[in-house]
Amino acid sequence: MSGEVVHEWELPGPPGDYAYILPNGNLFAATWLGGGPNGFFAKGGRLQEIDWHGKVVWEYHDEFQHHDFRRLKNGNTVYLGWKLLPNEAAACIKGGQPGSEHKDGIWGDYVREIDSTGETVWEWHCHEHMKLDNYPLQPETNRQEFAHANTIAPLTDGNFLICFRLIDLIAVINRQSGKITWERFECDWGGPHDLQELDNGNMMVFANRGLHAGPRGSSVIEFDRHTGKTLWEYKGNPTHTFDSPFISGCQRLESGNTLICEGQWGRLFEVTLEGDVVWEYVSPYSVNVSRAADEAAVEGDVNFIFRAYRYQADGPEIRSRLGKP
Repeated sequence: MSGEVVHEWELPGPPGDYAYILPNGNLFAATWLGGGPNGFFAKGGRLQEIDWHGKVVWEYHDEFQHHDFRRLKNGNTVYLGWKLLPNEAAACIKGGQPGSEHKDGIWGDYVREIDSTGETVWEWHCHEHMKLDNYPLQPETNRQEFAHANTIAPLTDGNFLICFRLIDLIAVINRQSGKITWERFECDWGGPHDLQELDNGNMMVFANRGLHAGPRGSSVIEFDRHTGKTLWEYKGNPTHTFDSPFISGCQRLESGNTLICEGQWGRLFEVTLEGDVVWEYVSPYSVNVSRAADEAAVEGDVNFIFRAYRYQADGPEIRSRLGKP
């Protein structure tokens, strides 16, 4: 909490966006294998569970894995992947900038659940379960992919939450039927990230507001899934003082406060329900981006953070592993 590094892991390649600690204290991480669609960001391919001392205890490869991946309570793993859309499906995609397709065509998302041996036990493809022409790409975006999923999260009922950045859509995928049983489209969210279900049954999302014209400024929104009513929101005052147009995330803490990852600036901060900032950290670690990213539109030294989590010192992820009770 004072900003000192107390433990670290060496990874075998560039991170595939992020990693997190499992309840057993092991790191669950994605790293880039070198494959995936040319020019895309957030590519992974190598999923690994690494123990506290750096030993790899589980590994799985899929060069098209990207963005998010979660270890389920039953020991299985669910993750997002890219697959080139069939021509007839690609022809249904509306919106986006004309003529901006990828050299390969248009890529789409799939969701795959695997067991501990790496066998696929469930799979979902956007072009098989979504009526694609009902979900046009935002006009500011390119047509390289439909529709840039960035979050796959398990629900308590066994179904999955998914968040699509390029169509401003959040949805529930029924694991049994593959059908989308609930969805919400909010153009004003401007490419949202990190959709999640809270312990109280509400949902929370990071609204980047980065894909559309209008006043700059992101927000974190807690809302009632059934009514759509906003129950809590954090935003800057003035709004541009809290602004990350891409990546980023949020976490509701046990105290009721919220940890916010303002990804573009490598800034993590904690706010109370009243919106007061009570803790803040800015990452001193940077990497050079040699060419402008499609989403970031920046180059040079950046300290981006895709997503971040806080762990209690006495929680299962950390407890006794740092020589403290």
